[in-house]
Amino acid sequence: MHVRTAALTGALLIVATGTACSGGDAKPTPTVTVTKSATAAPSTEDAKSTDGVLKMGTKENIDDDANNVHITVQAVEYQQPYKGPQPQKPDASQGGDIWATINIHVCNNSGPNINVSQTPWSLAYKDGTSIESTGLSGGDMPKPEFPMDKPVKAGRCAAGLISYPVPSDKKPERIVYAPDGTDPIEWAITKS
Repeated sequence: MHVRTAALTGALLIVATGTACSGGDAKPTPTVTVTKSATAAPSTEDAKSTDGVLKMGTKENIDDDANNVHITVQAVEYQQPYKGPQPQKPDASQGGDIWATINIHVCNNSGPNINVSQTPWSLAYKDGTSIESTGLSGGDMPKPEFPMDKPVKAGRCAAGLISYPVPSDKKPERIVYAPDGTDPIEWAITKS
């Protein structure tokens, strides 16, 4: 969206004064108006719904000034069922009959090292139920996997997939990121 604004930049007035040698009238004082074009910055409100749930792919900054922690988290994509090479089918004790994945990205913008993990990420359903990360990794799980308990230095990122055993007959509404001591951040999962 482009916005055109007319602004008087600073106090940009050019004042010309003239005097006549023979006592004539002074010339009129000219003024100059400067027109400036500006592009409106994208609104972060556009990325949130009325209930505070982010659109898929939206980056969210977390700034904990007291602990000098400044990170960015992003849920990039949700797949159900996972479309890549299939791991062994989940067993009944895991609560689902197919695998779904979320692709996430976490960056440590500045401050001390942070530890990233799959644990704070979950799936939330309309009926109030949720599915937590199993913590399963390695073997035939979808790749690249998001790390478990890995330190990330300032200026670096961690990215990858987290796998969830989900029921094939229903789809979650939201991806939830809720590390200890912070308010949950949620991304909407669109119906497809």
